Amino acid sequence: MKKTLALLGLAALTAACGGPAATTKAPDPATLTLVDRTPKAAGPLDNAVWLLGQEPGTLDLDLDGGTDNRTVMANVCERLMQTQPDMTVKPWLAEKTEQPDPKTMVLTLRQDATFHDGSPVTADDVVWSLERHAGEGKDESDEFEDVQSVAKTGDHEVTIAFKRPNALFVQALAGGAGIVLNQKVVDGLGKDFGTPGHEDACSGPYRLKEWKSGSQLTIERYDAYWNKDVKPLTKTVTFQWADDTALVNSLVTGAAQGAYLSDTGPAVAPQSNQAVSVAYGATTRVFVLLPTDRGVMKDARIRRALSLAVDRAGIAKSGFAGLARPWKVPVGAGAWSYQKEAFQAAYDQLQGAPDSPRLEEAKKLVQEAGSPKEPIIVATNGEQARTVIANAVVDAAKKIGLTAQIKTVPASEFGSFYTDESLRAQVDLVPDDWYITKSDPIGFYDNGLTGSSNNWVKFSSPEYDELVARALSATDDAARAKDVIELQRRFTADMVWISLVEVPNAVVLGSKVTGPPASQVNMGYPWAADLGAKG
Repeated sequence: MKKTLALLGLAALTAACGGPAATTKAPDPATLTLVDRTPKAAGPLDNAVWLLGQEPGTLDLDLDGGTDNRTVMANVCERLMQTQPDMTVKPWLAEKTEQPDPKTMVLTLRQDATFHDGSPVTADDVVWSLERHAGEGKDESDEFEDVQSVAKTGDHEVTIAFKRPNALFVQALAGGAGIVLNQKVVDGLGKDFGTPGHEDACSGPYRLKEWKSGSQLTIERYDAYWNKDVKPLTKTVTFQWADDTALVNSLVTGAAQGAYLSDTGPAVAPQSNQAVSVAYGATTRVFVLLPTDRGVMKDARIRRALSLAVDRAGIAKSGFAGLARPWKVPVGAGAWSYQKEAFQAAYDQLQGAPDSPRLEEAKKLVQEAGSPKEPIIVATNGEQARTVIANAVVDAAKKIGLTAQIKTVPASEFGSFYTDESLRAQVDLVPDDWYITKSDPIGFYDNGLTGSSNNWVKFSSPEYDELVARALSATDDAARAKDVIELQRRFTADMVWISLVEVPNAVVLGSKVTGPPASQVNMGYPWAADLGAKG
């Protein structure tokens, strides 16, 4: 899944505050520390006001699994698996999963879990929920493309048969595809399910209390929650919605206690304000350059040269006020939910994407490529980060004997680069940001497949294609990691995309609260259960 950042908010906010240099103190990129969690809470809270970018349209995540909807319902609805703040995945409503063969997954369900109406979470509810998620037009239906059937095979057992092996399905069960709903409640509500004024159908540590459409939405602690090891300190959480400027003002004045930011821009202003704190966590989001096959970027030597010459540290500082770090691969470290040491070691060995330019090596590659004179056209939509990146490309090209020019396209057209070949035919490089929703890098590398719609430079390698297929079917983590690391090496060796900076997840908290995770789990992990008062 891809999402484009709304970086307009960064420009608007910094302008409103007089610019980062005047009122803010952005962290040094070299010292930007990523943490899984904010400091542990020590005391209870009666209520916390939490800010969203916008009001959810529905709380039925099969109809709309947007960021704001998920941020609320992560506390209310539970999944068969659960992603932890360190981005690992562990069993939850399913106490274990087994794969007797690559095309069969057996889920053993917990026997003590109950829904908010007190009824037990049953195998029938699980089967019905998964079939609902897989329904045509449902938000998570794409996760079930490899699923042949879902069946109850015991009082507390569900068996999933696959058309072909799918190593990513365990990750899917930690997302929206693994939510278990109370069939009786959903059927009883019909079309009213997920709308204001109606109960939820879930089993989490919080339940829906009230939704005043157009105003606010409140969840309350469910004191009969089945898992006695989870003890939420905050009694109720009231969600309100605000744009970037109002969001920061509400946090600084104490009108609100926290917010997760999909755009780190609003995190700049509060950096030096003692009334709030900002924590950064692991993410899969990375800013990259997507090359086209229009001109000189067709030559892998030119792509490698440009990657060596571009100033990633400078981009992190100037384009993101320090709230990013130079990055070598097209998917963030938040995807390393298994075999972390292996992924980290492989990442460290990569040489083609340095923090600071290595110009002499880049010049040699340009000479080997015949020192082409055709200018490189790099796109921007005028937003700060993309313009900084475009200027960095122009500067890098000039220093290694190439030329580059910037082409500004309307912001409303920028997303059309992904669908409009005639628009792509006008440029050589498109700077953009990507994230994947599963914490497994194999979820990204299919973008390098022969014929992939996002493989604009038409990279093609039968060996690469075979590796993708093998990795997708490898249910053994170590074996899959080995294949993914080889895919990473091949993808970056040819610079199918040129990776630039990793943009962290950010959580902003008022001065009196702490506890929720900082990593990119706020759309699936019950973060409010960790929220409480400072000691």
